[in-house]
Amino acid sequence: MPFPVYNSSMRPLNARHESSRLRTAGWTWVPLVLAALPLGMAAQGAPAATGEAWQIITPMQASLVLGRDGALIGELGKERRVNVALRSLPKYVGHAFVAVEDKRFYQHDGVDLVGVAGAIKDAVTKGNLRGASTITQLLVGNMHPDLIDRRDLSPGRKLREQQAAREMERHYNKEQILEAFLNQISFGRGAYGIEMAARQFFDKGAADLTLAEAASLASMPKSPVQYDPARYPDRNRTRRNTVLALMAEQGYISAAQSAAAQREPVRTVTATRSPAPWIVDVVRVQAERAGIPVMQGGYRIHTTIDAALQRATQQALSGGLDEIETRPGFRGQRCARLAGDTAATAAKRAKVDACLEGAAIVLDPTTGDVRALVGGRDYARSSFNRAVDGNRQPGSSFKAFVYAQSIAQGLAANAMVADTALRIRLDNGQTYSPDNADNAFLGALTVREALTKSRNPVAVQLALAVGMDSVIALARRAGLRSPISPYPSSALGASVVQPLDFVAAYAAFDNGGVAVEPRFVQRIEDRTGRTVFTPQVPPARPAMDPRIAFIVRDMMQDVVARGTATAIRTIVPARIAVAGKTGTTNDNTDVWFVGMTPELVTGVWLGFDKPATISPGAAGGTLAAPIAGRIIAAAYGNRASGVWTPPPGVVPVELDRASGQPSDAKTPSERRYVEWFMAGTEPGAPVWPWSLFRLGPIGY
Repeated sequence: MPFPVYNSSMRPLNARHESSRLRTAGWTWVPLVLAALPLGMAAQGAPAATGEAWQIITPMQASLVLGRDGALIGELGKERRVNVALRSLPKYVGHAFVAVEDKRFYQHDGVDLVGVAGAIKDAVTKGNLRGASTITQLLVGNMHPDLIDRRDLSPGRKLREQQAAREMERHYNKEQILEAFLNQISFGRGAYGIEMAARQFFDKGAADLTLAEAASLASMPKSPVQYDPARYPDRNRTRRNTVLALMAEQGYISAAQSAAAQREPVRTVTATRSPAPWIVDVVRVQAERAGIPVMQGGYRIHTTIDAALQRATQQALSGGLDEIETRPGFRGQRCARLAGDTAATAAKRAKVDACLEGAAIVLDPTTGDVRALVGGRDYARSSFNRAVDGNRQPGSSFKAFVYAQSIAQGLAANAMVADTALRIRLDNGQTYSPDNADNAFLGALTVREALTKSRNPVAVQLALAVGMDSVIALARRAGLRSPISPYPSSALGASVVQPLDFVAAYAAFDNGGVAVEPRFVQRIEDRTGRTVFTPQVPPARPAMDPRIAFIVRDMMQDVVARGTATAIRTIVPARIAVAGKTGTTNDNTDVWFVGMTPELVTGVWLGFDKPATISPGAAGGTLAAPIAGRIIAAAYGNRASGVWTPPPGVVPVELDRASGQPSDAKTPSERRYVEWFMAGTEPGAPVWPWSLFRLGPIGY
């Protein structure tokens, strides 16, 4: 059969026009007979007042949440629908639906009298009830369920539907009607319209559908559940092949094209409801606070999120938590196995009746743009956003601010300090005695070594020497909004913080001392493409001297290279510069790693929602750091990072790592390293304010 030729209304010019000779008064009794025949599509609810039954209205659409590269990362709204123009689609997409739903679509005036006659004949002679509704009738019923309720089996309803369909055909051309039909219908799983169906089942836009995929979707309006290609691929394939055969029979494709497409298996790539549900929640709140009614649909929310990195971050966090559950001594439920276990047996094995949770954040240290954010291991299980709404103790990862304030007040990184037992009398009369995770004290060591090995007594001494209030003030300037108690234990991260704020505050160490505000939304556009909201970018606020940021970050590179976070280097290649700090709280209830590269700041927190021991000996370096490492490695792929350059006013000196003094000819090469000093604090400059650390521990 020759291919049809189309005019501007998508009507085949070489098709026979059969409807004109059937439009006679003698057919007016047909609706009464057809009232008893089955209906092709059920109404999708009954909204109030949709207008005249013949009018094509714009159906409710979703607001799209887009990544920084335009990739779709989520939707907002009551119905997941995005309208697309018929002319933007391959012609075979519309043809597939016409072939199976209404083969005389381009000939009839809204009511297919030939189809009606055939349905009546089958009903009378064979007892075979089948529908005879046209695409136009189906559109009328589904677009105006308040006026044409297709659940109503009465002759009156059928007559109103046919009248409305004919009136619709008088006001709109075939292309407009078919376009509205494709954008209106439900494909199940909450997907409305051809665009969302394509994304739901094939993870692509409707414009990119293959012939076989288009036929698979055209199989679904009869029963979205029964012909779901992901759930029932064999059923869908059988009906898909019927659609393809009909397309060839009706001249829309060649027999060879039909046969080739029929040989293809049904391959779905079922998309999740949203690859970034935590982000969708955040931007919804921010948009609504700005007065943008995004839940009404039709908006495009352009975010700062890197879609690929978002997926990698979720995978790294969820996979890391699953792996931790298998380790000896783990106290919680093995939630990765709950699907195969009864709740009773799972709870019986666990000392903590809960799933281990986590949060992960990646942001740009220069702009504050959030590149990825995950608020938990599984949004479907728990939608609580621990990254934004959680408050947890940061443990030793807070020490970076203590050391920064100490450097700001003149302490050199090679100064000797004492890792020793302390007895500090508090205002309430109690005594505070911080110890170390290894229950040992190392004695005299340099400031750099104390941070690298995360020695608790040293951090407390430094905080007391400079004043805990001044440490808190620096952290506040860096962007930390959580209240920090002015107690010695806060130097070790005893006061709770919000993970997003805490990770953003670390950006000041990465970008030369400037505070940044986390940003999720770049702009919001309405359905016409007009920008209706652009967040104001706050002016840059200095948090610390860039020399201080550089020196503390350089010390944190040692934390990764040979300190508590060496697990990072087993995952992240040497071509990527990494610095950071681990954190572990009392009783091993919270573990952290917050780190940075020249382009990104990455933070990971793990713990139970109700604080409890994760496992004996749990630490940020062994649990959180590997997850952060996988995220960083995924962010760079085969690329190298940039490099950190020293700012003006810092002086490099080669030292002996053991003594903290300038190296000489006798210093072994393995002990030589370059230390950085603020000008005036290098060896030979006065360091008298810090002599007390050379004399022993502070006693109160």
